[in-house]
Amino acid sequence: MIEVTRLNGTKLIVNAEMIEFVEETPDTVISLLDGKKIIVKESRQDIKNLVILYKREFMAANHLS
Repeated sequence: MIEVTRLNGTKLIVNAEMIEFVEETPDTVISLLDGKKIIVKESRQDIKNLVILYKREFMAANHLS
């Protein structure tokens, strides 16, 4: 799960595994596998970094189990 910020300032937790793609149009739009779209303040690169961090933490936690 990653935390992002909607344009109105509210925080939202998104399942990183459900992200299909992210685009900047110029607002950053996260498109989910179920067809939903979320417009957020974070840049495309920020989202990429959050997903990478999430996956690293997930892999490390599963490796220790």
